[in-house]
Amino acid sequence: MKIKVGVVFGGSSVEHEISVISALQAIDNIDKEKYEVVPIYIAKNKDWYTGSYLLDIENYSDLEELLKHVSKVTLQKYNNEFCLINNKKLFNKVEATIDIILPVVHGQNVEDGSLAGFLETIGIPYVGSGVLGSSLGQDKVVMKQVFAKEDIPIVDYIWFYDYEYENNSDKYLKEIAEIGYPVVVKPASLGSSIGINFVKSEKDITKAIEEAITYDKKIIVEKGVENLIEVNCSVLGNYEHQDVSILEEVLSDNSILTFNDKYVGNGKSKGASKGMVNTSRIIPANIDKETKKKVEEISLKVFKTLNLSGVCRIDYLINSKTKEIFVNEPNTIPGSLAFYLWEAKGKAYKELLDDIIKLGIRDYKNKQNKVSCFDTNVLKDYKKGGIKNKS
Repeated sequence: MKIKVGVVFGGSSVEHEISVISALQAIDNIDKEKYEVVPIYIAKNKDWYTGSYLLDIENYSDLEELLKHVSKVTLQKYNNEFCLINNKKLFNKVEATIDIILPVVHGQNVEDGSLAGFLETIGIPYVGSGVLGSSLGQDKVVMKQVFAKEDIPIVDYIWFYDYEYENNSDKYLKEIAEIGYPVVVKPASLGSSIGINFVKSEKDITKAIEEAITYDKKIIVEKGVENLIEVNCSVLGNYEHQDVSILEEVLSDNSILTFNDKYVGNGKSKGASKGMVNTSRIIPANIDKETKKKVEEISLKVFKTLNLSGVCRIDYLINSKTKEIFVNEPNTIPGSLAFYLWEAKGKAYKELLDDIIKLGIRDYKNKQNKVSCFDTNVLKDYKKGGIKNKS
């Protein structure tokens, strides 16, 4: 019997469309001999939908029209199975049953631990990092605070909330000047390079901060790395076992890799975007063996430190002259699931998906072996005025 995999994608996130691209890539490559795929689309208004109409990327050109051809559902445990329930139908029609969830979501309200927390409350097995790892991987400020504690190399930075900047901008502009230009201004909780600006001088800093504030309440400003090369490494595994991919060197005409670099490309291609596959890159990265080894070692440490699971991609900033290595950020559910880094190592996308689904099942079984609640009910002796003291 095939394992029924619910592939969840979309969500109330500025990375909504990127999630759609990544998810449909995964669905196209999953082993249909072993798995039955059930697409689960989270619309921008946070409603959940399923249906075969979701499998064609051309149908997403008009999202209002798309929703006319799919069934609105809720995910819940029903008759001892995990089901997608169509509440509009009489007697709560079951649209599909699910054995395990494969989240292919990016950004706030989904990748940041929100979806993992929801799945935990239902109790359904799922692929990838849990609530803690997902949350740490999304918040660039807390992430750096954890890295600093674990002696994981990061660039100098400051951070602040939007209201703090609005009430005392001079203070933070002075702190930024002390770090020294150039700097990179980022919303703390976004991905896909959205809202990020490379700022070379003080005259452009205010505009960059104001743009970041439109996306997030928490802002981080990082020291720019000189002689920059950007290198990415993917890690596959869980808390017990981890493996690293081939490293890539990412190329850009800009000082930092932008959203357009990652997903739009040069604008000459026709049809749907190929996601992170669009990005110009060198595989394997053109770096020396010692630097490569250090990046691999740091990647494993980052993965374990943040409690990650499944497949992630960790992005690095390297000074090509001094060989200094800085962790930029991990992507707990990377664009295109970083399959191209594993293909370069000889692992086909179909095999990668099989691996992460198996890891999800293993993590679920491990969790079931731990005590999470007690069968006894301490409230059975509850009386008005409190619990009886039997001592």
